[in-house]
Amino acid sequence: MAPSSRSPSPRTKRLRRVQDEKEVGRSREREDDKHNARGKDKRSSREVERERDRDREEGRDRDRERKREKSRDITDREVGDKRRRSGREETDERKRAGTDDERHSRGRHERSTSPVDRSHKSRRSPERVSASRHDEGSNARGGGEEPNVEEDSIARMRAAEEALAAKKKEEPSFELSGKLAEETNRYRGIPLLFNEPPEARKPSERWRLYVFKDGEPMNEPLYLHRQSCYLFGRERRIADVPTDHPSCSKQHAVIQYREIEKEKPDGTMGRHVRPYLMDLGSTNKTYINESAIEPQRYYELFEKDTIKFGNSSREYVLLHENSAE
Repeated sequence: MAPSSRSPSPRTKRLRRVQDEKEVGRSREREDDKHNARGKDKRSSREVERERDRDREEGRDRDRERKREKSRDITDREVGDKRRRSGREETDERKRAGTDDERHSRGRHERSTSPVDRSHKSRRSPERVSASRHDEGSNARGGGEEPNVEEDSIARMRAAEEALAAKKKEEPSFELSGKLAEETNRYRGIPLLFNEPPEARKPSERWRLYVFKDGEPMNEPLYLHRQSCYLFGRERRIADVPTDHPSCSKQHAVIQYREIEKEKPDGTMGRHVRPYLMDLGSTNKTYINESAIEPQRYYELFEKDTIKFGNSSREYVLLHENSAE
């Protein structure tokens, strides 16, 4: 006979129910823990992003503050430099004013005496007056004369003026002079032997130089109206019109246009731009119409004048566009 199946007792049923409920609760707790863990992960990622954003914003704020501080430092430095400069200028002006005041006060003190001194002079004691009279009488008897007070003051004033004039003469001059001025007047690295005068101007008329050799014309004429001066010489780097003859100097002569005041045919005065020739201290001289000219002097040129340089056989005839052939 097979054993018959027994039904579980109510106690076992209760135990099973309790166990089933516990397992269901555990499973729910597990699921809740999973959901909580997922929520925490999401929250943590969001918080991390927020913290990153906050750090970025804080970094930007720090950079802005640094830039502002730098700009403030720069402005403070500029203001300080301006104040220092202004202070230095004020001190220099005060020093200059003080020196001027001292000079004026010295000149006044030397030129005129104070009223106190005058009062002291006028309030001399009778003994001194009598003594001075006695001395005057003795000097008159002896043939000598006592110097007057006014003459002494005049002599002092003259001495003070001479001292001031000597001081002014001794003041340093920072202007260029002599060889230093010549060295600064350079063209292409070569010092020029002349300086253009303040009345230098470009001509309004179109002057020309016609070149002749042994009485025969050579090439085209030289146009001399585009510049205020033209340099003649053997130094081709600086010469406007090169003269290659060995008797010519490197810087032989110069034609300079100058604006001068001249009398017109109707008797009135007017300004004209005229050509002038100057020899620059050449060895073999410069000639106008076969007569040598002195160096370092301007000679006015006229229409149909003939110019020669040194011992060269070339002749330069000056004409302009309105010249009659």
